[in-house]
Amino acid sequence: MKRFAELLDRLVLTPSRNGKLKLMTDYFRAVPDPERGYALAAITDGLDIRSVKPAMLRALMSSRIDDVLFDYSYDYVGDLAEAIALVWPSPHDGEERGRNDVPTLAEIVETLNRASRLEGPRLVEEWLDRLDSSGRYALLKLVTGSMRIGLSARLAKQALADFGKVDVAEIEELWHGLQAPYLDLFAWLEGEAGKPVSAARSPFRPVMLSQPLEPPDYERITREEYAAEWKWDGIRVQATCEKGTAKLYSRSGDDISSAFPDLLEHMRFEGSLDGELLVARPAADSEPLVDPHGGRVEDDIVVGTFSDLQQRLNRKTVSAAVIRKHPVFLRCYDLLQDGAEDLRPLAFKARRERLDAFATHLDKTRFDVSPFVLFETFEDLTRLRADPPHAVIEGLMLKRWDSAYVPGRPKGPWFKWKQDPHVIDAVLMYAQRGHGKRSSFYSDYTFGVWAGPADDPALVPVGKAYFGFTDEELKQLDKYVRDNTVERFGPVRSVRADPDHGLVLEIAFEGLQRSGRHKSGIAMRFPRVSRLRWDKPAFEADRIETLEAMLPA
Repeated sequence: MKRFAELLDRLVLTPSRNGKLKLMTDYFRAVPDPERGYALAAITDGLDIRSVKPAMLRALMSSRIDDVLFDYSYDYVGDLAEAIALVWPSPHDGEERGRNDVPTLAEIVETLNRASRLEGPRLVEEWLDRLDSSGRYALLKLVTGSMRIGLSARLAKQALADFGKVDVAEIEELWHGLQAPYLDLFAWLEGEAGKPVSAARSPFRPVMLSQPLEPPDYERITREEYAAEWKWDGIRVQATCEKGTAKLYSRSGDDISSAFPDLLEHMRFEGSLDGELLVARPAADSEPLVDPHGGRVEDDIVVGTFSDLQQRLNRKTVSAAVIRKHPVFLRCYDLLQDGAEDLRPLAFKARRERLDAFATHLDKTRFDVSPFVLFETFEDLTRLRADPPHAVIEGLMLKRWDSAYVPGRPKGPWFKWKQDPHVIDAVLMYAQRGHGKRSSFYSDYTFGVWAGPADDPALVPVGKAYFGFTDEELKQLDKYVRDNTVERFGPVRSVRADPDHGLVLEIAFEGLQRSGRHKSGIAMRFPRVSRLRWDKPAFEADRIETLEAMLPA
C-alpha cells in the first residue's frame, strides 16, 4: 500500500505526460502481481467497491472529529479523501514510522470485495488508524473511486504499451476482455506468456483521428484526392454489435452503453460503426436541410444542439423521461467491421461504399450516413466552412479517398478544419476552488456580460471556464479573487464586479445556442480564458446583445 500511495502522490505532483508515463512504467516494473494489477484497475476506474460509500466516510468522521471543524477543513481542501486523510485523528500517529502491519493494496481490495456494507466502514476505519496520511489518502481514493490524479485510462494504457514494448492499439483491443488484477496481461507484456485472447464480445477498435488543417496543407486538398464531410458537434463513438452483444464506446475506449439504451436496442446488425452521436428532434419540428449544392443534408432526422446532448452525457443510467425528451442517433462516418470481415485495411472510398450498402439495413430513425460536401475548389470549401447550413456543424472533415483506417493520429490522411473560435470580453463574477493539485486555488471562473440600460447596466452570467491560463496566471487570478471577494458561498466566492471595478477576461468559445436553463438564455460551447485583460476597464466588456447577435437563426 505504501508504494501505491507514493505512486498517487507523485502522479498528482507530476504535470508532464512523459513524467507520468515513466512513473507508471517504473511502478509496473518494480511492483509484483497482484499489487500492480489492482493499482492499474484503481487508476483506470476498473474497481467497483460496493461495501463503502462516501456518505459512510462522512459518518466515520463524525465519530472522530467535530462536524463543523471537518466542514471547514473540507471546504478549504476541496476534496473529501484528502480532507479526511489530513485531519484523521489516528491513535497511532506517534508510532507511524515504526509500524510494520500496514495492509497491502491486494489485501484491502480483496477484503473489501468480500465485505458487506456493514463490515466495509469498520475495515476502512481500522486501516485508517494503521496508515499514515499519505496511505490514508490512497485508501480513501481507492474506495471512493474518484482518483483525480491527472491520469486518464488512455494514458495508463500507453504506459502498459511502453512497459511491454507493444503498440497501444493492441492493449486497447484487449482491454474490455480483461479483469483485475490482469495477471495474463502482465505475463504477456513481460514475455512470460503469449498474448491473451480477448474474452470480450464486441470489442473496442482503436479509433483513427485527424490532424488540424494548417495553411501549408491547403494546396494538397483537391476533390480528386480528398472527400469532404461536415464536422458535426456531437461526440465521437463506436457502435459495435457481435452475436447479439451490443456495445457503445467513446473515442477513448470507455464503455458508455448503459447511458444510451435507446440506441442499443436498435443495434441489430453484425459489425462495427464509427460515427458521431447526436440528439434527434422529430422531423415535424423543422424542415429537412439542404446543402448549397442541392443535396439533402438529412432526410428523416433533425439534429438537436450539443446542449440537448449534454443531458445524456456522463450518466451511468438515464431516466425514461430524459430518453423521450432527448433521443439519440448515430451519424455514421465509417464501417470498420462488416460481419466477420475487418474492413480497416481497405481504402476509405471502398469502406464508404460498403457503409452505404450496410446502412440500408439499419433503422433510419436511429442511424444515417454522414453526407459528403460537394466542392470543386478549395475556395468552395472556404466559403462552406464560413457559412455551414446547420448550427450543429462546427467545420469540415477532409479524408483521403485512398486512406486505410489507421489507429492513432497519422499525418495527412484525415484533416479537421474547424471554424475559427469566437471571442468576447467578459467580467469575472464568481470563482470556485478547483480539485486535486488546484484544490488550494480559486481556479473555476464564472463570467458575465453587461445587460440592461446603458446608464445602469448589470452583469448577467454567460459561462464558466477553468482552463486557458498558465500556472503563473492562475496565481494572479487566485490573488485577485482573494483580494476582491465580497461574498462567500461555501467553496465559491463572489468578487467585486461593477462598471468601475472588475477584471475583464477575454473568452474564446466554439459557438452559442439558446438555453432555457441559463439566466442569460444562452449556452456557450467550449469556453476558455484566452487572455487576461488587466488593461481593460470593466465597463468596456461586451454586452448581451453582442452574444445574441451571434446566435444561429
